Amino acid sequence: MNEFESPRIFDDALIQDESYITRFVANVFTWMVAGLVVTATAAYYTVESGFIVQLFNSETGAMSGLGWVVMLAPLGFILAMNLGFQRWSSTGLTLLFIAFSAVMGVSLSSIFLVYAMSSIAQVFMITAATFAVMAVLGYTTQTDLTRFGSLLMMAVIGIIIASFVNWFIGSPSLDYIISIVGVLVFTGLIAYDTQKLKRIAAGTEYGSETSSKLAILGATSLYLDFVNLFLFLLRLLGRRD
Repeated sequence: MNEFESPRIFDDALIQDESYITRFVANVFTWMVAGLVVTATAAYYTVESGFIVQLFNSETGAMSGLGWVVMLAPLGFILAMNLGFQRWSSTGLTLLFIAFSAVMGVSLSSIFLVYAMSSIAQVFMITAATFAVMAVLGYTTQTDLTRFGSLLMMAVIGIIIASFVNWFIGSPSLDYIISIVGVLVFTGLIAYDTQKLKRIAAGTEYGSETSSKLAILGATSLYLDFVNLFLFLLRLLGRRD
């Protein structure tokens, strides 16, 4: 979820001025917000058009084959964006991000069947406020957050494993614990990834193809931080219909 720095194609010795760093980070956040808008729009129309019924088996209520494809498709997009970073142009990577955001909207549309709309809106506002605070903290703090990177990523892996196990055993208590840990971890990742953006901006050439591509991967990482924080908060605070 935080692979946007993995391609070592920027020069750590190249230090850009603060104005460029600000523009780079602003560009990343603009794309992240655009992705969230695409996701929200796709989720809304998936429900309103009735397409959402195609994602579930009408007899059993279980996820249909198409539903599984939609559920797993975002992972394919993430892998394509990161593993194919060197091959994709900035335009191609941008189109992939938009498509990824749309597919995420379809896959997340089921929350409208489970939670009250007012509850979804309230949790979204809480998520947005938390994200804003942590992003500002990550951008302005003088503390080096890189030392927390390994710990946060191990925690993410732990959440994935625990969630997979709980998918089989269905323990409400474990689900509650996973949700609390998820909120803490992704709240921390917002600050960590925001600070990482500053370091990336300081090591890339202004207006370069590489800079544009890294901005899209940065937007993807922050987008995932936001969405995961939102979903974990929804599990904790959401009011079911």
